[in-house]
Amino acid sequence: MKVYRQVLSFAIVIAGIFILLITSVEIAAYGGFSYYEKEYEEYNVTEALNMEMSDIMYVTEEMMAYLRGNRDELTVITMVEGVEQDFFNEQDRLHMYDVQQLFIGGINLRYAALVILAVCLVLLVRTGEKWGKVLCRAYWIGLGGFIAVLGILVYLSSQNFSKYFTIFHQMFFSNDLWIFDPAEDYMIRMLPEGFFYDMASRIVLVFAVSLVVVFVISISAYRIIIRRGNK
Repeated sequence: MKVYRQVLSFAIVIAGIFILLITSVEIAAYGGFSYYEKEYEEYNVTEALNMEMSDIMYVTEEMMAYLRGNRDELTVITMVEGVEQDFFNEQDRLHMYDVQQLFIGGINLRYAALVILAVCLVLLVRTGEKWGKVLCRAYWIGLGGFIAVLGILVYLSSQNFSKYFTIFHQMFFSNDLWIFDPAEDYMIRMLPEGFFYDMASRIVLVFAVSLVVVFVISISAYRIIIRRGNK
């Protein structure tokens, strides 16, 4: 029974952390478009594209709607370099389709993780009164291991973001469509590498806060269990 509880607890913890990760990505990406405007100002995107900020934000909102599956096609007609034209070219569309599938795939996996978490939680509760303590301890262990891995990844990325940004694309994309030429592609001018570094930092921050919140909740729950004499 002890091993069974532990297996269920760690399954819940892994599923829960994955849910928090995907949710953190979603919050960071869609938690307010004022963030994008601030980034565009920092990287002088209006000058790089010779566009008005309002037009850039329009492109951004339509692009993010596409990534969520709320648009069938990534075509946005706007003023770029003084000419009314489609902001995206064919390579942009092909690559962003891959990104869309990755994003939607992550959302679908989050739903699967929610089902796994719910089923395992029901089974764990049925094992008896000690399930709460076992689950809290499993989270602490899982959190410690995950923080160690995350810390290593953050450190390596901070030392050479370009290298690991490239490795990320090589891992998740089976083509070279993500390699853009700033002279030809507007999208890479709108989203320079510095933007992705800042976005990655934003995701890590949201994710870290969510992990800490759950940690605090687990500590409080554990103390309540102890006070009730559930040893």
